[in-house]
Amino acid sequence: QVQLVESGGGLVQAGATLRLSCAASGRTLDYYTIGWFRQAPGKEREAVSCINSSDGTTYYADSVKGRFTISRDSTKNTMYLQMNSLKPDDTAVYYCAALNGIVVGLPLPGSMDFWGKGTLVTVSS
Repeated sequence: QVQLVESGGGLVQAGATLRLSCAASGRTLDYYTIGWFRQAPGKEREAVSCINSSDGTTYYADSVKGRFTISRDSTKNTMYLQMNSLKPDDTAVYYCAALNGIVVGLPLPGSMDFWGKGTLVTVSS
């Protein structure tokens, strides 16, 4: 079992920067494909970014490419999502998740094995 806890959300203005953290316990994240998802009000949960467990390849949704960066710190068993140039459309609850497997491209939410409870990001215009 892997327990995931997100932090770092908040209310910011458009153009601002936030860094989300996801602390893991139970098992090391090094052997999992890890990712960030988000769910805006009235919309389905969607993948934002992930790091493949096999070779560290990163994937990004087109809507965040060039603005968001996913990373992980093995020494802290923590992953991050650096979010720059935030837009009102980025407003959502952000979730971190882990998959005991390999992906090619962004995974579907139903593919993930473990989830955090989410952190709210609100971007005002």
